Amino acid sequence: MSLITVAGVSVDTRHWIGGQRVSSSSTFESVSPVDGTVLGAVARGGKDEADAAVAAAKAAFTQWSRMGAQARAEILFRLADLVEEHVEPLAQLETMDNGSLLRSHRRGVMPRVAMNIRFFAEYAATSLHHPEFQTRGHTNHVSWDPSGVAVIITPWNAPLMLATWRIGPALASGDTVVAKPPEWAPLTASYFADLTHQAGLPAGVFNVVQGLGTEAGAALTANRDVSRICFTGSVPTAKVIAHAAADNLIPCSFELGGKSPTVIFDDADLDLAVDLAIEQYDNAGQVCLAGTRLLVQDTIAEAFTERFVERARTIRQGDPRDEDTQIGPNIHLAHVERVRGFIDRAQADGATVVYGGQVNAELGPHYLQPTLIRDAAPGSEILTQEVFGPVLTMQTFSTEEQVLELANGTEFGLAACVVTGDRSRAERFCEHLVAGTIWVNCFFVRDLSAPFGGSKKSGIGREGGLWSFDFYADVKNTVYAPTGWKA
Repeated sequence: MSLITVAGVSVDTRHWIGGQRVSSSSTFESVSPVDGTVLGAVARGGKDEADAAVAAAKAAFTQWSRMGAQARAEILFRLADLVEEHVEPLAQLETMDNGSLLRSHRRGVMPRVAMNIRFFAEYAATSLHHPEFQTRGHTNHVSWDPSGVAVIITPWNAPLMLATWRIGPALASGDTVVAKPPEWAPLTASYFADLTHQAGLPAGVFNVVQGLGTEAGAALTANRDVSRICFTGSVPTAKVIAHAAADNLIPCSFELGGKSPTVIFDDADLDLAVDLAIEQYDNAGQVCLAGTRLLVQDTIAEAFTERFVERARTIRQGDPRDEDTQIGPNIHLAHVERVRGFIDRAQADGATVVYGGQVNAELGPHYLQPTLIRDAAPGSEILTQEVFGPVLTMQTFSTEEQVLELANGTEFGLAACVVTGDRSRAERFCEHLVAGTIWVNCFFVRDLSAPFGGSKKSGIGREGGLWSFDFYADVKNTVYAPTGWKA
C-alpha cells in the first residue's frame, strides 16, 4: 500500500508527516461514487499518527514563523503555480473521489485552490500594514503574529478547495498545519502534499493525516500543542470538537450546516428566479450555501412552479466526467440513503413530491434525481434540517413580514438568496435577514477578501481577508513610550 493510480494519476495514499510518507498498520478504502469502483487503500491513522503530525508541525514552527511574510509568500506563490500546472490531475482525482463535475474542477474549483494560496500569501505580505496610533504621546503598534499549529478538518463536497481556503491563510500567517481530509474523498489532499514539498515548504510545515470516522480527528483536536482548530461539517461533530478544544482553550472556527432560503418576490424577473432556483442543485445539492428552501410569493407561485419543473426536466444528470453533464452522483451510498430518508419521511408526513424523488435507475445507486417538494407541514423536518442533497422545498407567502419569519425560521443562518425587482425592498428586507452571506439577484459571487461564515448554528467566527488573519494569527499591540530611549 502506497501508490495507487486513479484516472491515470498516481497518488501516494500514505500520510504526509514531517516531510515524509508514513504508513499505518491498517487501511480503509476510497470508493468512487462515479461508478462504485474501489479506487484504492488509504492509510488509516489514529492517535499515534495525529500526535506525530502535531509534533512535526510544532518542531517546524520556529523556522517557518520567523521566516517573515515575504519569504513565506515566495514559497506559497511557487505552490500556487504548481497547483495551476497540475489542475488536470487534481481535477481527475477529485472527480473520481467525490463525484463532482470534472468541468467544474477544471475551470473553477482547482484554479480556486491556487487562488486561495496566492491571495492569502500576497495579503500577508502586502496588506497587513501593522497600524500605529497615539495614546497620550505613546505609540501603539499592532501586529499579527503566528499562533502555532493549526488543525484543519475539511468535508468531502469540495475537499481541496475548502481545505486551502484555510491552509492558505494559516501558512501565510506563519502557522504550521496538520490537515485531516475527509475519509470519503481523501486523495487530492495527499497529492497536494507532494506539491507542497516540490514548492519548498520546509519539512513539518504542512502535514496530512488520514483517518476513518473520528479516529484521527479526535486525537488532533485534543492535542495540547494545537493552537487553532478549523472545522467544516455538521453541528453534532462541531459540538464534540468544541468540548475537546475547551479543555485546552483552543480557539475554533466553525463553518457548519445551512438551511438557506431563496426568497422570490412577485416583482422579480421570473426567468432569473427560475435560473437561480435551478442553480441550487449545483454539485448534486451538496453545497452548504445552497438556498434549498424556495419561498415564493403566492401571486406567482403557480407560474414559477410550472417554469421550474419545465427547466428541471432539461437538467442532464450523468457521468460527471462528461462535459454535458450538469448533475452527477451523490458522494456515498450511505449518504444517498440518508437523503432518501428525508424524502420518504416528508411524503409520509403529507408533503408532495412535485418532481424527482427517486434514484435514477439508469445511472446507478449514487444518482439521486433533482427533487422538488411542496406542501410540507410548517416546522417539519424537511423544512428545518439540512438534507445536503438535490432536494429543494417550496413554500408560499403573501407579505414581507410573513416571508421574513419563514426565512429566519430555522436554527441556521449561513446564506440567503433574494430575488426582487425593487432595490428599496431588497435593502429593507436584507437588513433583517439573518445570514452570513446574502445574494440579491445573483448566487455564489465570492470575493476572498469578504467575510465568510454563518450565524446561529451555522458556525462560529468569520474568515476571509483580514478576518482570516484575525483568527489564524495572534493579534498583538505593542505600546512604545515617548521617553527612556538612549541616544
